[in-house]
Amino acid sequence: MVTQEHYGYNKLMANKYEEKRDFSRTPEPPPRQQQGGSGPLVFTVQKHSARRLHCDFRLEVDGVLKSWAVPAGPSADSRVRRLAVMVEDHPLDYASFDGLIPEGEYGGGQVIVWDRGTYSPDEGGELFFDDRERTQEQMRNGLAEGKISVFLRGQKLKGSWTLVKTKRGPQDWLLIKHRDEYAQSERDILDDGRSVISGLSIEDLKAGKTPEA
Repeated sequence: MVTQEHYGYNKLMANKYEEKRDFSRTPEPPPRQQQGGSGPLVFTVQKHSARRLHCDFRLEVDGVLKSWAVPAGPSADSRVRRLAVMVEDHPLDYASFDGLIPEGEYGGGQVIVWDRGTYSPDEGGELFFDDRERTQEQMRNGLAEGKISVFLRGQKLKGSWTLVKTKRGPQDWLLIKHRDEYAQSERDILDDGRSVISGLSIEDLKAGKTPEA
């Protein structure tokens, strides 16, 4: 069993988030460790147009968002495996960040909250959305073992997904949709390209629209 005390890279990864950003210039939220809370854990998927367009997949664990950059974005087709590169932990406040990172700053470009919702580990088919302690313990163990299975209740992403660590690189995982009633191959789910918070698209932000306008 992996306890929170043994789960050693929370603070290290959060420090990397702070080191890469100048919070006097970027509107991104500064880091703050959050503990406790109630109810289900949250997830978010952000579309991010930086040097190239990609998605960021984030899961709440122990007061931070464990984060993976998914270059091609998630696919609801269970036959498709998408590379997901683990990056630094992000603060929970980042789950609602919709807007523009200034040019010249790390990750400069447009960001929208493409999807968000709640999740539960579902290894073995059992769900426990409201048991935060058990959920986070199972997530710590899965992260340490390199295999996570989660059930998403999002506005766009639903059903069971897995993240599996590969031997390709120390931060390289695969994001795969499990074969369930929510799997589909008829359309690309990324075609729905608007923020679930502001209703804006990446193209709207590039055209000068802002979430506040």
